[in-house]
Amino acid sequence: MCARILLVFLSLHGILGQSIPHRGPHPSVPDVEGDLLFLLDSSGSVSYYEFSRVKEFIADLLRPFTFGPYDVQTSVVHISTVPAMEFPFDRYLSSGAVQHAIRGIQQVMGDTNTGKALSFAKEKLFTGEAGARPDVPKVLLWITDGFSTDDVSQPMQLLKDLGVTVFIISTGRGNYLELSAAASQPPEKHLHFVDVDDLPIIIKELRDSITDVIQAKRLRATNISSSTFRLVWPKLLTRDTGYYVLEYAPTGQPRRKVTKQLTGDHTTILVSDLVPQTTYEVALIPESNERYIPPQTTRVTTLEEVISPVRVLISESKPHSVRVSWSPTPESVASYQVLYGPLPANSVKLVVVDGSLNSTVLENLAANTTYLVTVSAIYKSGKERALSAKACTQEENSKVKHLRFEDLGPTTVKASWDPADGEVLGYRVRCRRQAGPSNLLSVSPQIHSVLLSNLTAGSTNKVCVKAVYKNIPGKGLCRMVHMQPASPVRSYRHRPRA
Repeated sequence: MCARILLVFLSLHGILGQSIPHRGPHPSVPDVEGDLLFLLDSSGSVSYYEFSRVKEFIADLLRPFTFGPYDVQTSVVHISTVPAMEFPFDRYLSSGAVQHAIRGIQQVMGDTNTGKALSFAKEKLFTGEAGARPDVPKVLLWITDGFSTDDVSQPMQLLKDLGVTVFIISTGRGNYLELSAAASQPPEKHLHFVDVDDLPIIIKELRDSITDVIQAKRLRATNISSSTFRLVWPKLLTRDTGYYVLEYAPTGQPRRKVTKQLTGDHTTILVSDLVPQTTYEVALIPESNERYIPPQTTRVTTLEEVISPVRVLISESKPHSVRVSWSPTPESVASYQVLYGPLPANSVKLVVVDGSLNSTVLENLAANTTYLVTVSAIYKSGKERALSAKACTQEENSKVKHLRFEDLGPTTVKASWDPADGEVLGYRVRCRRQAGPSNLLSVSPQIHSVLLSNLTAGSTNKVCVKAVYKNIPGKGLCRMVHMQPASPVRSYRHRPRA
């Protein structure tokens, strides 16, 4: 009777103490690292509806976590006649991939041999064979309808002896004493009794409890690049209780050690100006004025240097300017030098651009001229890399001016224009007729007028004239010309003499 009263009290406490969370975007859970294993009751004692609701619960529970080799990893083991692994820890390393995998889980059916599944978890999943990591917190979340056909106490204890934190969610009438003994202590934090339809009620409380377990409790590196990495560590001091001494140096090169002093309220720092593809030994020494706190150490290898530039692009070409862009722009580049000069010539000008930028505009250029542009990346390490491209400025005033027409009859018109500027190779005149086919005429650069004949009397036609250049297309000038209607022919009538 006392056990039943206690069970009812726990259920009411969970229901009254929390509200059902609203669906929508969840804030991300920062700075956590651990292996999270779900022990999922996939036996025939669970209905299809209950199994679907449990999958939804797991997906919602995991949604805010960041997944990856330096963050959270997760795996699922089916409880059935024979335990089965749905996927190992290191298979899905993004939130989207994890969500997709959980939605695709199929129920196995069979007997509820939870003890065998726990032994399977100990022997298979908490090893490198299944992608588990040796130095991160381990969490086991067992979701059950409260029934098992074999013993769970001994294999569960073995897992807890290995440092695994065990959470249990019972959606049935499980024995409170047995389940509280199986869960990690205290049971009020690690054991939940809830109906399958009310699982959303406990999501926030359970997620917070899991986060407390896998919160980063050691010095670790994140956001590793070729020249930087960020160090993160748990709060060990305050500004009033001490300070930190940070030391780092390339492995085997103690003379290159860098030492920094940080105030006690620090829990992170960005380390920069590093050498690519180099392993660094890092030590964080807490200097507390209250108690001894042992140093924390880690080893970090920077990534391979990103080469830049690998592409140079010329755009926004105008008569006296062009834009030069390049990519990528790695953090290891201090600045870019842009050399440019006309071809063929020996005169060269230089523009220096900050390493965080990826483009610049070259101005005061000569019109209708080809330039050789060279972009050089100046790395913080002193290295240089260059890449060249050709840029062509446009002609000045490349548009035909003052297109006009002279009526020479109902079917003929003369089109004339003022010459375009620059080295014109010729002109193209296109007449789009209202009735009949269009025609295209090409004339030499000395000719600035053409006769357009055989037009339909009374029609409206579009005439466009465009200058032709060697390097760039000229801009066309178009106008509409309206032809006169044909005059009626008057017949001759003989008038008799008076």
